[in-house]
Amino acid sequence: MTKVFIDGSAGTTGLRIHERLAGRPELELIILPDEVRKDIDARKAALNEADIAFLCLPDAAAIEAVGLVDNPHTAIIDTSTAHRTAAGWTYGFPELTGREAVAASKRIANPGCHASGFVALVAPLVRAGLLAADAQLTCFSLTGYSGGGKNMIAAYEAADRDPLLGAPRQYGLGQQHKHLPEMAAVCGLDTDPVFCPIVGDFYSGMEVTVPLFASQLNGSIEDIKAAYQATYTGPLVRFNEAADEGGFLSAGALSGRDDMELTVTGNGDRLLLTARFDNLGKGASGAAIQNMNILLGVEETTGLVIGG
Repeated sequence: MTKVFIDGSAGTTGLRIHERLAGRPELELIILPDEVRKDIDARKAALNEADIAFLCLPDAAAIEAVGLVDNPHTAIIDTSTAHRTAAGWTYGFPELTGREAVAASKRIANPGCHASGFVALVAPLVRAGLLAADAQLTCFSLTGYSGGGKNMIAAYEAADRDPLLGAPRQYGLGQQHKHLPEMAAVCGLDTDPVFCPIVGDFYSGMEVTVPLFASQLNGSIEDIKAAYQATYTGPLVRFNEAADEGGFLSAGALSGRDDMELTVTGNGDRLLLTARFDNLGKGASGAAIQNMNILLGVEETTGLVIGG
């Protein structure tokens, strides 16, 4: 039986991972009592006992946790930002990194939610030569408020909440968002994109869009579609040519699911590349469980919710 430990199981991502794994009979969850949940010796023992350890921690705590592991058998899936561009770590987006690379790794960095949509859209185009590495891109991303963790969830769901929360709010205004390094590095871009994240008054769901002028491409809209179709042949990420809700694309269309849908819209001059998924699904816990499934050698959709 595979032993699994979730370090940081009280956070939004950790709780969801725990809920999803609790019903899987082939897994034994290592659970620390509340009184020692943050005790460094108890955590070290649990980390080294585990076959797979999920880190659902702030960056500094995740780095500390990695330093506690001296069992070479323990595989780590880190959901923090700390190791996404670090040497020796595998970026946990199997559709781009390669399932074989994930399966062979003991150190997997789970992608960021916004970053997942951006790299899904941009990396295949850079690899295919349709976008140059020196392309200067823009990205805007709509997310549900659950992506902000417990404090943001509480603020949005409070009875006496701030009226400003009823309208979408842009953030990351200083262009220093923590996902930017991985967005550029994984895609092979020379320059970080101009990134405009926006949180809305809905619990979960995400819609990441990269606008392009046709003049930025070394190819056509049909070449983009072909690149997506060639790259995404698995069950969790797919290109959907017909996605359209009466002329709209809702950021909540894949809420509660673990898959991702890519679309290409626009015209001969201006294009919109869009990825839709759940910020807590393929953008967080769903991606972490997919990586765990690949490590275990089981069907990667085990325990996940996907659409048709």
